[in-house]
Amino acid sequence: MIVHIRDLIKTDILAGAINGKTVFATCVSLTADDPVEPTALFLDFTDIEVATASALRESVIALKAYKRSIASNLYPVLANVNDSIQDEIHVLMDARNDAIIACNRADDGRVSQVRLIGDLDPKQAMTFELVSRLNGADAGGLMKQFGKKEKTTSTTAWNNRLSSLVQRGLLREFTNGRSKFYRPLLEEAS
Repeated sequence: MIVHIRDLIKTDILAGAINGKTVFATCVSLTADDPVEPTALFLDFTDIEVATASALRESVIALKAYKRSIASNLYPVLANVNDSIQDEIHVLMDARNDAIIACNRADDGRVSQVRLIGDLDPKQAMTFELVSRLNGADAGGLMKQFGKKEKTTSTTAWNNRLSSLVQRGLLREFTNGRSKFYRPLLEEAS
């Protein structure tokens, strides 16, 4: 699913908490129907030149927090943000000790330059990198393959890291009965 921010605000500047709250409310309304499978929700900033921290906090950050709090199958992703907007998002993510996925997205839907804005603690960062590199994993597989090297031989520890990354909206979680499998939020086009 894709939401073009420019279409919502009718200008190239997203500024102020009130405007951010309006974007948040509109996005919540547009995304009320939750998909069956975990799906990226692209918040496309094409043709947005400026976005202030207060507007981003009340729109993007609030939407990410809301979608994760209700365990939605929609995972907000920033698309086509310029360097200035990315800097504002990074400051917000650092203040919250959080991260969000960003990418470039072409008109035909191809995704490139997938990146994490913000920081993760070292163990979460390593787990995120492993799942991304493997293009999917489960806790048991990570434990068997990397547990000894990482000195983490408990499936529970791997489960906790993976669940935390899902809660942050950085990995997709798929369930099959009692087992869970985790995949990157986006798979970059070759």
